[in-house]
Formats: sequence, structure tokens, C-alpha cells
Amino acid sequence: MRELRILPLAVGVNETDQGVMTYLHGYGRRILLPIYAFVIEGARQRILVDTGLSEFRVPQGAEEKLGFPVLGFEEALARVGLAPGEIEIIVHTHLHNDHCENDALCPNAEIWVQRAEMAFLRRPHPVDHRYDPDLLAGLRVREIEGDVLLEEGIELLFSPGHTPGGQSVAVTTARGRAVITGFCCNAENFPPRAPAVAPGVHLDLIQAWETAQRIRQAADLLIPIHDPAVGRMRRIPE
Repeated sequence: MRELRILPLAVGVNETDQGVMTYLHGYGRRILLPIYAFVIEGARQRILVDTGLSEFRVPQGAEEKLGFPVLGFEEALARVGLAPGEIEIIVHTHLHNDHCENDALCPNAEIWVQRAEMAFLRRPHPVDHRYDPDLLAGLRVREIEGDVLLEEGIELLFSPGHTPGGQSVAVTTARGRAVITGFCCNAENFPPRAPAVAPGVHLDLIQAWETAQRIRQAADLLIPIHDPAVGRMRRIPE
């Protein structure tokens, strides 16, 4: 099997409240929220996990605080020797707009999405304003259900709760199983010697809590999808 690594690309950043990440924890503390796309290096196909925001404003001083640059989608891919047209598969952790706004720039990609997530995108509920059905309109979407093996060493793990059809991406690396979480969180969702904390934004709290426990247990290397420390690593594992 080829050696697989994950390349995090910062393709957006927001400023928000820590409580958006951690249910009943950290409210009232402002944080920077990096938005990533992830390239899976060494895969048989050119695989990208999420595509990020198409337009964004970097808060003043954010890059200095984060310790890494925040780039436009095409520039970020170019930094790792790729162009959008070369991407063959896009895997979506979920379909909140900050994870899928650049899909249309990848005309040759097949987009892997959980069936439950795609159904919710088509008919989103007003309680969650982050869905835009137009973002995937006319694109080549492959709907999957449950845990799925994408290719040797890369497994998609059904991760509902934050959204109806989230999925985490488990990559077998030289240092164990690295898992990109399929729900919005940062390192504070995973305190030592305590249960994982459910994301502060969720459609089903019980599912979200149970998913957080499952994904933590599944990972040797845990990659919280909005954690600043992730963007400071060129590759995972380094």
C-alpha cells in the first residue's frame, strides 16, 4: 500500500464564539475558525476533502495569530502542485456552505456525499441556514450510505448529529489511523480524561455526542476540522 498523508490547506477563516464548537462549554470567548480543504497525498486518485469558501475576508491580524497563511482555493491547491481540474474525487464531511463553495471549480470531480446529507441539502430546514442547494446543482454527485471504503487505506465513516449526514474521513498512515472529523469542532471538543464534547451547533444532540465519542475512539491521529493547530502542519503525519 502506498504511504498516505493528509495535506491541510487553509482556504478561509472566520471569527466566532467558542460555544459554536463546544456545546455548553466556552461561550463568550471569541476564537478564530480556520476553514480547510484537505488533499490526501499518495492516494491512487486525486482526492480532496471539502473545498471551503469561495469568498472570504481574513480578519485583521488573523494570519499572524494562526501562524499560517489563508489562501484562495486555487492558490492553495497550487502550493501543493495541483489545479482544480485535476481533482478526481471530492469527499464532503458535510454540506454547510463553508465546506463546499468551490466544488464547481473542479469540473472533473465526482462528489461523494452521504445520502441523508444530500437529501437535507435539497430541502433544508430553516433552523439551519448554512445550506445552499445551488452549490451542487448540475455537479456529478455520488450518494453513499453509511461507512464506505473509498479505496485501500481510506474509509468514510458515517458521522451524523451535527448534520443529518456528516461523514469523517479515516486515512491509514505510517503513524496510525488519521481521522478528519465529519463535524465542526476544534481541539477543545476532545478534553483529556473526559468524554468528547458535542459540537455546539447540531440537529440531533444525542447523535452528535455519540458520534464525537465514536470518532475519537476510531482515531490514532485526530484532526478536528476547524482547529488552528491543524493548519500549522504541512503534512499529517509530519
